[in-house]
Amino acid sequence: MTFIWQALWYVVAVSLLVTVHEFGHYWVARRLGFKVLRFSVGFGKPLFSRVSGPDNTEYAIAAIPLGGYVRLLDEREGPVPPADLARSFTRKPPWQRIAVLLAGPGFNIVFAIGLLWAMLWYSGIVEYKPRVGEVTPNSIAARGGLVAGDEIVAINGQAVQGQRDVVFDLLNAITSSSDTQLQVRGSDARRRTVTLNVPNSEDRRRLTEPSSGSKGLGLLSGIGFQFWEPSAPAVIREVVPDGPAAKAGLKAGDQFISIDEQPVELRNFVSRVEASVGKTVLVRYKRAGVEEGTRVTVASETADGHTVGRIKATVGPPPGMDIKYPPDMTRHIDLSPGAALVRAGDEAWKMVVLQGRLFYRMALGQVSVKILNGPISIAEFAGESADAGVASFLEFLVMISLSLGFLNLLPIPILDGGQIVFQLAEWLKGSPVSERAQAFGQQAGIALLILLMGVALFNDIARQLS
Repeated sequence: MTFIWQALWYVVAVSLLVTVHEFGHYWVARRLGFKVLRFSVGFGKPLFSRVSGPDNTEYAIAAIPLGGYVRLLDEREGPVPPADLARSFTRKPPWQRIAVLLAGPGFNIVFAIGLLWAMLWYSGIVEYKPRVGEVTPNSIAARGGLVAGDEIVAINGQAVQGQRDVVFDLLNAITSSSDTQLQVRGSDARRRTVTLNVPNSEDRRRLTEPSSGSKGLGLLSGIGFQFWEPSAPAVIREVVPDGPAAKAGLKAGDQFISIDEQPVELRNFVSRVEASVGKTVLVRYKRAGVEEGTRVTVASETADGHTVGRIKATVGPPPGMDIKYPPDMTRHIDLSPGAALVRAGDEAWKMVVLQGRLFYRMALGQVSVKILNGPISIAEFAGESADAGVASFLEFLVMISLSLGFLNLLPIPILDGGQIVFQLAEWLKGSPVSERAQAFGQQAGIALLILLMGVALFNDIARQLS
């Protein structure tokens, strides 16, 4: 049932964002006088189609809801009636063709900004202070002098406002330099500088890999710290059959109390288990209000290049428990419509620029290719964000829409960005790029896309197996 739910929301997200993308091409093409032959949402056999308008444009919904396209009149695809030659794609000025090609990615970016603007105007900004919780002994963070209770106020001289800023700025800093300077405010209110030193480029690249069992980046755990979180009991949600937890008799609903007589709760449970790799530990827990104990042999597993402990159980807060941060840990800012629009544009710009940097650094080998997500991971994100509520799903749409816009602007011949390069070349040289060059570009583009899709799908499968 979970797979069906994830697939459903994946189809909803992809269909919506592809429709936005193709509508951008369609809308600009119509206004610049191009003749539009078909506007299809989905591929394959049409389930519904209608022909309307002065150009007898066919509007279709096809059977495979994983894409879409706009078909324009084009001499390269067949004979064109003399009366329509002026409206053919190849007969239009290069700047108009470029405008049509830019419109698809542009509409995705504008759509994301619009969604973000509405969300910020409606709910404002909620930021969580980047206060440090547990710091892993002998980690990069510990060696640099970071301690529990520190509040991160700047990274490499750039002020940060919340946890999200810290993650994005750390990702940018770690992948570009061996030393990252954190300005922190300690529990005594004094400021000091903490240096995160990762001289080995391979270690920096590994920090960008997703953490085991998570679709998010393992950056913070790799550095060796986590943000402070409110206290909450650690309760078993699900036990993997034949895993260490199941063999020890643990069941869903059990609430952990301690590991080897050391109290545990949700925020430190995972780190305690990971540090107990290969050991047999005494676990105390409550079941139906009665305290019990059992011994669990913690299994070993390789994650992010390190061997860590696993008990093969999903742990979370008690069902229905609303974990709230104290007032001094949060900041809420209401925004006017104008301020929300400015903030939305700024946030979208930062996310697109970060994607560009990461993609460029991935090509240089500075960022792991494991950050590429395929359809399985995106479907899981879609289903999980839909489960979390409307706001979470809208945030997911913002991220995917920006990614779709960015990826389509890459200068790969089969994508909009590659086609724009061809049109710019024709504009500058005064004649079309040769068919041979275009064919070579298309073949190279297809090969590159297949490679990227193959890597993303491999990452998906690897995450499922882990």
